[in-house]
Amino acid sequence: MQMKTVIEKKRQNTKVIITCAVTGAIHTPSMSPYLPITPEEIIEASVGAAEAGAAIIHLHARDPITGRPDQSPEAFAKFLPQIKSRTNAVLNLTSGGSPFMKIDERIQPSMKFSPEVASLNMGSLNFGLFPMLSRFTEFKHDWEKQHLESSNDLIFRNTFKDIEFALNACSQNETRFEFECYDIGHLYNLAHFVDRGLIKPPFFVQSVFGILGGIGTHYEDVVHMKRTADRLFGNDYQWSVLGAGRNQLPIAAMSAGMGGNIRVGLEDSLWLGKGTLAKTNAEQVIKARQIIEGLGLEVASPDEARKMLGLKGPDKVNF
Repeated sequence: MQMKTVIEKKRQNTKVIITCAVTGAIHTPSMSPYLPITPEEIIEASVGAAEAGAAIIHLHARDPITGRPDQSPEAFAKFLPQIKSRTNAVLNLTSGGSPFMKIDERIQPSMKFSPEVASLNMGSLNFGLFPMLSRFTEFKHDWEKQHLESSNDLIFRNTFKDIEFALNACSQNETRFEFECYDIGHLYNLAHFVDRGLIKPPFFVQSVFGILGGIGTHYEDVVHMKRTADRLFGNDYQWSVLGAGRNQLPIAAMSAGMGGNIRVGLEDSLWLGKGTLAKTNAEQVIKARQIIEGLGLEVASPDEARKMLGLKGPDKVNF
């Protein structure tokens, strides 16, 4: 009875936050000509996604020549002020960076720029990208093939020590976190830090489905994640989902139907539909918006998302 009450209360919220992750560190330049690489492309992708209805823009940086992930603060400085000046969207800086980086490198942009939100992975996991080699065989840059091949022996490290380091590194600047949970155990890891008093509600829980090494994409996997988060965090959290690849929009629809929020973007999927590459991030945001509004729900504005997540506001960032 208590679980039913929690779910019913969550469904009363008719505002749905759309996050758009515009480039990420998984896909490589040879996979799509539309993947934003340069600062200018990241700026335009972010502004377009915000204009289409994304309340939160999740940001990675890349080398503008090779497209390789770049977690240096200098790389982020080339687009953060411009995006902020052109949109009211919440800007969320990755601390995931690339699975090949350590946490002290990955957290640097958030330490320097004090964003409203930073992502934080809640556990270590195998992170298999190598199956993409069956679909992509020609590459523009030497690093791309090696990036995929080496994930056959890759553990994306996010130990308890790493997580605590990231939490403490941003504890003074009022940055809140998008807690990325790739499996059920990651929810329990989050609960561990909540119990220790290192994290205060409301929690922004981003459940990740479809990465090889994490939880799958079956409907029951999605329900299990939601049910477990409800039991652990009650009404103290906002739930969001991202589905990798072709699972992006089906899982988005499941989340919206269960009272959750949605993340889309070319970081998570290059596709708009079967066999059709998305030409912009905004196209995916529009698809997400259609799902939300088709269910009789409303897309949250950036300021509504700030209220739902207890954010400090854009005037308190350092860019």
